[in-house]
Order: sequence, then C-alpha cells, then structure tokens
Amino acid sequence: MTEPITRTELPGLQLLNRGKVRDIYDLGDQLLIVTTDRVSSFDHVLPDPIPDKGQVLTEMSAHWFGLTSHIVPNHLITTDVDAMGPQAAPHRETLRGRTMLVRKAQRIDAECVARGYITGSGWVDYQRSGAICGIELPPGMQEAEPFASTLFTPATKAETGHDENIGFEEFRAIVGGAADRLRELTVAVYEFGRDFARERGIIVADTKFEFGIVDGELTLIDEVLTPDSSRFWDAKEYQVGMSPPSFDKQIVRNHLIQTGWDREPPIPSLPADVIERTAARYREIRDLLTA
Repeated sequence: MTEPITRTELPGLQLLNRGKVRDIYDLGDQLLIVTTDRVSSFDHVLPDPIPDKGQVLTEMSAHWFGLTSHIVPNHLITTDVDAMGPQAAPHRETLRGRTMLVRKAQRIDAECVARGYITGSGWVDYQRSGAICGIELPPGMQEAEPFASTLFTPATKAETGHDENIGFEEFRAIVGGAADRLRELTVAVYEFGRDFARERGIIVADTKFEFGIVDGELTLIDEVLTPDSSRFWDAKEYQVGMSPPSFDKQIVRNHLIQTGWDREPPIPSLPADVIERTAARYREIRDLLTA
C-alpha cells in the first residue's frame, strides 16, 4: 500500500483542471492525467482518501486501452513516468503508478453508457416509465435481469451534480453526425469487456465511456472499465431480483446512508474499517481483471 495522495501540486506544470478524482496538467498537445486517491459520494469529495485507488484506476484503464485498441483508437501514450519527458521528470515519485500521458482530445460532451443488465438509474427509470432513455422495455422485468441485447443509453456530462439520462435523438443533437458511430463503438467496447470479464467470473452490468476527437478521428479517452466508471458484480453472488454488491465505493455509500448524513456539508469522515474494506475491494477487482 502506498501513501495516499489527495491533491497534487506540481511546480512548473500548468494545472488545467482539478476534478473529483483527477488532476489534469496541460503539456501543450499532451496532457498528464494524475489519478489521486480522492473519493466522492453523493456529489461531494470526501475528506478521507482510499489508499491505492489512483493506482488501481490507472492500471485498469491502461489495461483496457491496450486490449480494446483494435476496436477504437485511444489517447494513451504511456503510463511509464520515466518516459514522460523533462517536464514530468522532477515529479516522478508523485506521478509514479497513478499517471497517464495522453494525447489532447477535443472532448465530446456526452456520456456514452452501455447497459447489459437493468440496475441503478436504469432500474429507477424503468419502474417509473417502463423505459430507459426512451427505449421501451418488456413489462415485468426484475432488478438485475439481463437485457436481450446491450442498451445504449447516453447521458449529459455534468461538471457538477448528476449526469442526466437522455434519449438518442437528444444525444444526436449534442454530438451531431457521430452519434451512430459512437453508439456502435460503445456497444463494441462494452461487449468485449463484458466477455473478457465473464471468463474471469465477473459480470459487467453497465459502464460509461468518454470519447473525443484526435487528428479528426473518434478516440476513446479518460478511463475505461474501472470501478469508478462501471458496475462489476461477482458472478457467484449474482441472481435476478436483487442487485449484488459491486466492486466499487458502494461500501462508502452504504456507510454514509447508515449514518443518516443529509448529503450537505459538513461532510463526515470515514471510519478506518470502511476505508480499508473499500481499498481492498478496488484492489480485488483490479487483480481479477488484469492478472
């Protein structure tokens, strides 16, 4: 276990953006994406980090970028800090294991979501309307039931707060002529990851991707099939009618709900056992899918 990092300050590098989890530095036509150990829940960054979380997310994204490059180009150049050039060199020890050097992309401002099972916000929408993102579904479906085929259910990309599910025509209005190809790529990458994971005893219930344009070409960016972007279930725990525990920060969410926190500041601290169990869950899914 490495010493947690919650915030980076890298003199000599231009900070472009500090998100809920990532600190992004501008290197001209390239970016340094530094994944910290910050954890957010209910739209708030919590005061306590999850050790090794940044390394897990970086390792898993690099793993999937490599495995899916035959489906779609991606923006990853390297995760080897010793190959990131003279600007990164003074900060090697901070960056090591948690950083991707990537090509700068023109980001497409919509989330591309693939769903293989009815759960999460999709389950909520279905119970209310019988549909998800305008896609009518058979009556009588149960929670965690698989769909007959993968659903593409896009969402707006919110800088703060929750992403909002949208229909395909609204998605097309945002992304233009790339809409059909983005749907095709989203489903293809999800189904590749789903099949790869299933061979290792893991169900990928749903996931979200981000795309951008690099040199005029649609390119997969940000993170891919990590616990922060995907819902992973243990196939041994899965059964239709209930949502099994997921390999992510669900332990944190469950704890915060149990405390009765009203989801407004001040933000409560996490007990040591919640931090340790969450960190172990992140490491476990990494080891299952990248070993």
